[in-house]
Amino acid sequence: MAEALLWNGLKAKKLGGYKFARQVPIGPYFADFVCRQSALVIELDGSQHAESSYDRQRDEFMRLQGMSVLRFWSADVFRQYDRICETILAALEGRLSEDILAPDLRFVFARTKTSQGA
Repeated sequence: MAEALLWNGLKAKKLGGYKFARQVPIGPYFADFVCRQSALVIELDGSQHAESSYDRQRDEFMRLQGMSVLRFWSADVFRQYDRICETILAALEGRLSEDILAPDLRFVFARTKTSQGA
Protein backbone atom coordinates (compact mmCIF):
# COMPACT_ATOMS: atom_id res chain seq x y z
CA MET A 1 0.00 0.00 0.00
CA ALA A 2 1.34 3.42 -1.01
CA GLU A 3 0.46 5.08 2.27
CA ALA A 4 2.39 2.48 4.29
CA LEU A 5 5.43 2.81 2.03
CA LEU A 6 5.51 6.61 2.32
CA TRP A 7 4.87 6.46 6.06
CA ASN A 8 7.90 4.19 6.42
CA GLY A 9 10.02 6.97 4.89
CA LEU A 10 8.47 9.77 6.97
CA LYS A 11 8.13 8.27 10.45
CA ALA A 12 10.76 8.59 13.15
CA LYS A 13 12.13 11.80 11.57
CA LYS A 14 13.68 9.83 8.71
CA LEU A 15 13.15 12.60 6.14
CA GLY A 16 15.40 15.53 6.95
CA GLY A 17 14.77 15.22 10.68
CA TYR A 18 11.17 16.45 10.33
CA LYS A 19 8.49 14.92 12.55
CA PHE A 20 5.34 13.64 10.87
CA ALA A 21 2.07 12.32 12.21
CA ARG A 22 -0.32 10.07 10.31
CA GLN A 23 -4.11 10.39 9.93
CA VAL A 24 -4.35 13.71 11.76
CA PRO A 25 -7.71 15.43 12.24
CA ILE A 26 -7.75 19.04 11.04
CA GLY A 27 -11.18 20.55 11.46
CA PRO A 28 -13.73 18.21 9.85
CA TYR A 29 -11.03 16.45 7.76
CA PHE A 30 -8.28 13.89 8.26
CA ALA A 31 -4.89 14.51 6.70
CA ASP A 32 -2.87 11.50 5.53
CA PHE A 33 0.37 12.98 6.92
CA VAL A 34 1.16 16.24 8.72
CA CYS A 35 4.37 17.98 9.70
CA ARG A 36 3.17 20.59 12.17
CA GLN A 37 6.63 22.20 12.44
CA SER A 38 6.48 23.17 8.76
CA ALA A 39 2.67 23.43 8.54
CA LEU A 40 2.62 20.85 5.72
CA VAL A 41 -0.09 18.34 4.89
CA ILE A 42 0.70 15.48 2.51
CA GLU A 43 -2.12 13.67 0.76
CA LEU A 44 -1.93 10.53 -1.37
CA ASP A 45 -4.76 10.28 -3.85
CA GLY A 46 -6.20 7.49 -5.94
CA SER A 47 -7.89 8.00 -9.29
CA GLN A 48 -11.22 8.79 -7.59
CA HIS A 49 -9.68 12.12 -6.57
CA ALA A 50 -9.07 13.37 -10.12
CA GLU A 51 -10.61 16.82 -10.51
CA SER A 52 -12.32 16.49 -7.13
CA SER A 53 -14.12 19.64 -5.99
CA TYR A 54 -14.23 18.10 -2.50
CA ASP A 55 -10.41 17.96 -2.44
CA ARG A 56 -10.16 21.58 -3.59
CA GLN A 57 -12.51 22.54 -0.76
CA ARG A 58 -10.37 20.56 1.73
CA ASP A 59 -7.20 22.18 0.42
CA GLU A 60 -8.66 25.64 0.82
CA PHE A 61 -9.78 24.82 4.37
CA MET A 62 -6.25 23.62 5.18
CA ARG A 63 -4.76 26.78 3.65
CA LEU A 64 -7.04 28.92 5.82
CA GLN A 65 -5.71 26.99 8.83
CA GLY A 66 -2.18 28.00 7.77
CA MET A 67 -1.31 24.59 6.33
CA SER A 68 0.21 24.04 2.88
CA VAL A 69 -1.00 20.89 1.09
CA LEU A 70 1.09 18.63 -1.12
CA ARG A 71 -0.81 16.02 -3.14
CA PHE A 72 0.62 13.05 -5.02
CA TRP A 73 -0.95 10.13 -6.86
CA SER A 74 -0.75 6.95 -4.79
CA ALA A 75 0.59 4.97 -7.74
CA ASP A 76 3.52 7.39 -8.08
CA VAL A 77 4.79 6.42 -4.62
CA PHE A 78 5.80 3.06 -6.10
CA ARG A 79 7.17 4.49 -9.36
CA GLN A 80 8.87 7.68 -8.18
CA TYR A 81 9.46 7.29 -4.46
CA ASP A 82 12.77 9.20 -4.40
CA ARG A 83 11.34 12.12 -6.40
CA ILE A 84 8.35 12.32 -4.07
CA CYS A 85 10.62 12.41 -1.01
CA GLU A 86 12.76 15.12 -2.64
CA THR A 87 9.64 17.18 -3.37
CA ILE A 88 8.40 16.79 0.21
CA LEU A 89 11.79 17.88 1.50
CA ALA A 90 11.71 20.93 -0.82
CA ALA A 91 8.33 21.92 0.66
CA LEU A 92 9.56 21.35 4.22
CA GLU A 93 12.63 23.51 3.61
CA GLY A 94 10.59 26.33 2.09
CA ARG A 95 11.89 25.86 -1.45
CA LEU A 96 8.29 25.64 -2.73
CA SER A 97 6.59 28.96 -2.16
CA GLU A 98 3.76 29.19 -4.67
CA ASP A 99 0.87 27.05 -5.84
CA ILE A 100 1.79 24.29 -8.30
CA LEU A 101 -0.63 22.33 -10.46
CA ALA A 102 0.91 19.56 -12.56
CA PRO A 103 -0.38 16.20 -13.81
CA ASP A 104 1.46 14.32 -11.04
CA LEU A 105 1.59 16.93 -8.28
CA ARG A 106 -0.53 19.59 -6.66
CA PHE A 107 0.87 22.02 -4.10
CA VAL A 108 -1.36 24.51 -2.33
CA PHE A 109 0.85 27.05 -0.60
CA ALA A 110 -0.32 28.71 2.61
CA ARG A 111 1.56 31.91 3.26
CA THR A 112 2.60 31.82 6.92
CA LYS A 113 3.89 34.65 9.07
CA THR A 114 7.40 33.25 8.61
CA SER A 115 7.12 33.11 4.82
CA GLN A 116 5.60 36.59 4.60
CA GLY A 117 8.67 38.09 6.22
CA ALA A 118 11.04 36.32 3.84
